[in-house]
Amino acid sequence: MKRRSVLRNSLALGLAAATGGSAAVLANPGPAAAIPAGTDHVILWNEALRYAFSRTDLAPGPLTRRAAILNAAIYDTVVSLAGNSTPYLGRVPKEPHFNYDVVSNIDAAARTVLPQIFPTVDFTAFYAEAAKYKPVGNPGPEGFSTSVGVTAAQRILAARANDGSDNNTPYVEGTEPGQWRQTGSGAPATPNWGGVTPWTLTSNTQFRPPLPGGFSSLPALLASPEYAAQVNEVKSLGAVNSTTRTAEQTKIAFFWANDVAGTYKPPGQLLRHTSILAFDHNLESFQAARLYTLVSLAMADATIVSWDAKYRTPIDLWRPESAIRLAGTDGNPATVADPAWQPLSVNRSGVRFSPPFPAYTSGHATLAGSWGGVMRRYFGTDNVTFRVDSVDPNEQEYRTYTSFSSAAQENARSRVYLGVHYQWDADFGLSSGDAVAGQVFARLS
Repeated sequence: MKRRSVLRNSLALGLAAATGGSAAVLANPGPAAAIPAGTDHVILWNEALRYAFSRTDLAPGPLTRRAAILNAAIYDTVVSLAGNSTPYLGRVPKEPHFNYDVVSNIDAAARTVLPQIFPTVDFTAFYAEAAKYKPVGNPGPEGFSTSVGVTAAQRILAARANDGSDNNTPYVEGTEPGQWRQTGSGAPATPNWGGVTPWTLTSNTQFRPPLPGGFSSLPALLASPEYAAQVNEVKSLGAVNSTTRTAEQTKIAFFWANDVAGTYKPPGQLLRHTSILAFDHNLESFQAARLYTLVSLAMADATIVSWDAKYRTPIDLWRPESAIRLAGTDGNPATVADPAWQPLSVNRSGVRFSPPFPAYTSGHATLAGSWGGVMRRYFGTDNVTFRVDSVDPNEQEYRTYTSFSSAAQENARSRVYLGVHYQWDADFGLSSGDAVAGQVFARLS
């Protein structure tokens, strides 16, 4: 299947426009932005996905689940019609007497999935662009069929219908020192996500990281010099008024943030970077479908692993904001309370905030580890130079990396600079994310 042209300077389709070396977030993001004629349809539907991310202010788990549903449906469609790789769920048989055009079936899979996973989002512009494509070849005796794409999508949707993603059991916040509590950014987000049925893992705890610092209880953790060092580092580097954070570290903090409503969130940023790599390496549609699916499945399982560590282990660690303001309660003489301390992280209204879930492990870092791990395995090397961007309203310059691991490590470290994570949140998130990537890659090899 010949790869068709894609937008060279920006693949954001209604989210960002690349001009003069930067990407600007539109004030009212919408599908009115021009979709380049002939955009590869695997990329087209992933642009529709990220557009939907920007229109729905969801947590990472629900976003990665939706990405995995869409891309697994597209991938099983392509494998069934034009590939010899391992499908995710299985090959869909063709009906006799019909001709099956691959692109039309990709479109059918996407159009089956998207209204189900984003019922409130208007995809009209994307549907219109897809409709410009005409099937290639001669119709069979009964004409062209899109039954493979529709069936592949229906299979994926059915497989995820009772996966635990709708579990709304309330989470009871702790009150003891060290236990996570709300910081003003809202109720605990998706506290049951660690119990969602994994996509490729043998169990939800397969890659559960050790408890922070290797401590088995909160009192032992809080009393340790390791804990004090973690708190004091982010207290210095992550404060809104920090005198130790460099200008470059501030850029890094915001480049990877994408936390606020109206952005396509951390999973969307990594999917955008996937699009850029797919274009840079001139991937054919089948190759792009496989890459997107590897990334999406890895991110979906990575969020399950991270949220399992956040909510389903003996230590649901409070955010630095709480640790620093309430340091007088932790019993550690090496930490000093600062009730006025604020993180660098800021929303569109100028309010400083910490994300509404426990610190350990970092979702950003676990996603970064899974993305970098997939990329390294897919391209057969870590040493790839690439240039990517961000739509965070505070930092929209491009950044260049010479390896996937360096990008992932910077992504993870950025959360310390932003004032919302400790370094061990980043370190163990990266390692568990990379382990997930290995599992996913083996599944689809």
